[in-house]
Amino acid sequence: MATVAPAPIDRATIEAVLKMRSVDFYFDFSSTNSYFAAFMLPEICARYDARLNWMPTHSAALFRSTGFDVMAMTPRKARYLWRDHARYAELTGLPFKRPSRFPIKTSSALRAVLAAGHATKSDDGGAASDRSQRAIAQAIMRAYWERDEDISDRGVLAAVASGAGSDGAALMQIADATAARDALAAITEQAAARGVFGLPTFFVGDEMFWGKDRLDFVERSLKRPE
Repeated sequence: MATVAPAPIDRATIEAVLKMRSVDFYFDFSSTNSYFAAFMLPEICARYDARLNWMPTHSAALFRSTGFDVMAMTPRKARYLWRDHARYAELTGLPFKRPSRFPIKTSSALRAVLAAGHATKSDDGGAASDRSQRAIAQAIMRAYWERDEDISDRGVLAAVASGAGSDGAALMQIADATAARDALAAITEQAAARGVFGLPTFFVGDEMFWGKDRLDFVERSLKRPE
């Protein structure tokens, strides 16, 4: 299939991208609230012309470093949270469903997002890479939280990536490489160093916001003049 060369990006466009305000989005596919944020946050960023930095974070490693026990939850609280997620699905119109595999191993899926950014070569200040990461991240979120697919399976991930417009087999090769493994570990360590204790977490500058129910505060922060 013939490929079309991308249109050249002028210097003014590159400088505009680099000057954009940005939001760092620390997330994991095993985080229910990250699913909602993965679709709500891009809309907020688009309204304020802010760049969204996708920061895949290995929550199991993060929790080990902070001493948090994700399984330490009473059945009563768990029942409430699943009901609350259903309310958010109704509010947002997102087709959320409780998966049959929960929790699930996500390291390969997280590395696939990093691989998507690495595989996208561009001279537009990283905007194309950001779009590629968004496409893969949202596709994997939908596969797990909407269609109950096994995103711990590399074959499933390759198929999801191909459906999102990437070469799935090639992408998983990049995701399995040492560089992607090291990058995921580095982002997770950075998250802990910045004070992240749960996911999703967002940063606007140095200001930290935790949880999808704090996206209103993220938006308020983006509204403020710099």
